[in-house]
Amino acid sequence: MSAPDTATPQETLLHIAELRHWESARDAGVSYAMSTLGRSLADEGFVHCSTDLAQVEGVLGRFYSGVPRSGLVLLVIDPARLDAPVRYEAAGEEVFPHVYGEIPLRAIIDARPLPETR
Repeated sequence: MSAPDTATPQETLLHIAELRHWESARDAGVSYAMSTLGRSLADEGFVHCSTDLAQVEGVLGRFYSGVPRSGLVLLVIDPARLDAPVRYEAAGEEVFPHVYGEIPLRAIIDARPLPETR
């Protein structure tokens, strides 16, 4: 059995961002440095990501249920463009990718609305 951080790397990573934080980083031309809802990279030590939409939906249901989807955006990240390491780590029964550093704007290849399935 392999360790969580040796999981197969993903072609893209997904990150649920608060729209205001994403727009602020994008508009200022600086790397994105939020980890999760109301928590920064400095607070958490890494940026929480998901491997696919199923994980995104689970995270939305568990941690973002009180947040209108209009205030959120889904960032699609190309891990090959990151300067920081990505570690795949267990959280409960799932394994999630965590980026141990800021997300440079060049690594964010799309910012899209979240699916409306809740």
